[in-house]
Amino acid sequence: MRALVVAHDHASPHGHVGRRLTERGFTVDRHLVVPEERYAEPGVTTDFPDFTGYDVVVLLGSPWGVYEKEKLGAWLLPEQEQLRAADAAGTPVLGICFGGQLLADTHGGSVAPSPHPEIGFVEVAVSADGEGLVSGGPWFEWHFDRWELPPDAVELARNDAASQAFVLRRNLAVQFHPEIDADGVQAWIDNGGAAELAERGIDAGELVDGVRATETASYARAAALVDAFLERVAGLE
Repeated sequence: MRALVVAHDHASPHGHVGRRLTERGFTVDRHLVVPEERYAEPGVTTDFPDFTGYDVVVLLGSPWGVYEKEKLGAWLLPEQEQLRAADAAGTPVLGICFGGQLLADTHGGSVAPSPHPEIGFVEVAVSADGEGLVSGGPWFEWHFDRWELPPDAVELARNDAASQAFVLRRNLAVQFHPEIDADGVQAWIDNGGAAELAERGIDAGELVDGVRATETASYARAAALVDAFLERVAGLE
C-alpha cells in the first residue's frame, strides 16, 4: 500500500503519523510544496502527484492561512482540485491543522483567523460520533486559524477555542498535531515560531522539553488515531 504525505513547507516532518503508516505496511512518499529557499516567498508552482493514485493521502500543516489565496494560489488551488478529485474517487485523506482547514475550505466550509489561538498541549471534548476515532488528548496545537464545518461534515471533537476534528465521507480533519515530536517543534521555532512564542510569553525551551518528555504517550495517541483513520474512515484492513 502507498501513502502520500504532502508537506507544505520544509519544516514540517510527518513524525509520528509517518512512522505509524510505515509500521502498518505503507510505503510513504513525501511531496514538498514550498522548498526552504522559497519560504519567504511561498507562491511557488508544483506538480502534485495524482492523489487518486494512492491508498491514503496525508496533508500536513503550514505557516500560512488557507484564505491567503492570492499569496498561495499557484499551488493552493491546484491542491484543492486534487482534493476534490480524491473525494470523488473515494481516496481517504487525513488533514492535519492547515490540512484539516484545507479540507474544510475545499468541501464548502470556511477558514478565518481565530480569536483564540492555541499553542501547547490542550484537551478536547470528544462527541458521541468521535468515540473510537479520536481521543481527548492531550494533543499538541499550534494554530491561529479555525474552520467552519463543511455541509454534511460530522464534528468529532471541539474545545472552547475551535472545532477540533470532523469526518466527511472518507476525509478526516484534525486541528491538532498528532504527528509532532520535539524535533518538529524545534524546526517550527527556528523558522519564525520563536517570535510567535515570545509575543505570547511562552518559553521555547520549556515547550520543546515538554514535547520531548511526553513523546511516548504522544506516539501512542497518534498511532491510535492513524489506526482509526485507516480502519474506520478509509475502510482499510
